[in-house]
Amino acid sequence: MTQAEDKELLLQFRDAATKERAFTRIIKKYQEKLYWHIRRMVIEHEDANDVLQNMFIKVWNGLENFREDSQLYTWLYRIATNESLTFLEQQKKRAAVSIDGSVETGLSNTIKADKHFDANRLEWKLQVAIQQLPEKQRVVFNLRYYDEMPYEEMSRVLETSEGALKASYHHAVKKIEDFILNR
Repeated sequence: MTQAEDKELLLQFRDAATKERAFTRIIKKYQEKLYWHIRRMVIEHEDANDVLQNMFIKVWNGLENFREDSQLYTWLYRIATNESLTFLEQQKKRAAVSIDGSVETGLSNTIKADKHFDANRLEWKLQVAIQQLPEKQRVVFNLRYYDEMPYEEMSRVLETSEGALKASYHHAVKKIEDFILNR
């Protein structure tokens, strides 16, 4: 589906007779990409599903007022990112403060608890390294590395400058390299 087809879906959504069908098509089109974007942030499958569901509820409630200043894809990613960050903040508040007080440690422990975890495999080291990053760098790294999102698009999703995103990505990559090489 192209951007023109997204515009058609938005028109159908605004028509009471085709609203539900259009929304179902939007979900089918974007749900997998959004799920993996959220999952990389919150780690647990169940949490990712909950965040995705909350995100689509917000989309349902706000889509009629979507002004189309950006692409539908960008708007959906912004909502998914914000919902994920809100979820992580709630987790921080709920979690008993660990020795170093960080949720990142809890997220990396979640990865290590996986029955398939093998600390010697590079993909596991990468996942643990990503969870050690500060929240903003983790989001930027995931959008750029996994979603291959251009900086221009990312700046609209995260509402920040391309220069700041490039710097965050660069710092994230250096930290990940250091983590992997020193473990």
